[in-house]
Amino acid sequence: MATNAVDETEATEATTDEKAVDTTKSDEAPRTEAPAAVPETEATAKEENSYGVGQGAGAVVSAALGVVSLTGSWLGTVAAARQNLIGQLETAQNASVAKQIQAVYGDAWQTTALWGGLFALIALVVGVVVLARPAFGTPGRIQAPWIKSVAWAGVALGVIGLFLAVLKYTGVLLGLPSAS
Repeated sequence: MATNAVDETEATEATTDEKAVDTTKSDEAPRTEAPAAVPETEATAKEENSYGVGQGAGAVVSAALGVVSLTGSWLGTVAAARQNLIGQLETAQNASVAKQIQAVYGDAWQTTALWGGLFALIALVVGVVVLARPAFGTPGRIQAPWIKSVAWAGVALGVIGLFLAVLKYTGVLLGLPSAS
């Protein structure tokens, strides 16, 4: 009898456990499985993720160089200071005022304009290359809109910087004062 009582207790516990499990399962919301992703090869995934990275970097570099051409650079400042020092050393004390102004300030101003123009020209070329790159790439690939926008900004800043550099170099923009 003792054995029979133990068997009945185990059966009751098992039935209670099953009911508990069943009620827990019925309270849960049904789960939906996400559709399986299409398997990609590692090379395809890398190619998709890295496409346009070089073009994006080129566009940003173009815009940054365009800004540098407008605001000036450390290299242009150092070159202008060097030219200023050379003008001071090479100009004689008895030289005319116009010659002293040109040697000390004019040459330095033109050197600054040359460096600004060089940065503007590089910005312009890099921007045009980024914009022209899709024409020589894989057919059907579309260049991201932000890359086009930033590259066009680089081209525009390059054109403006080149224009201002020419005006500064020729003296039309902020030319040297006359020594009269």
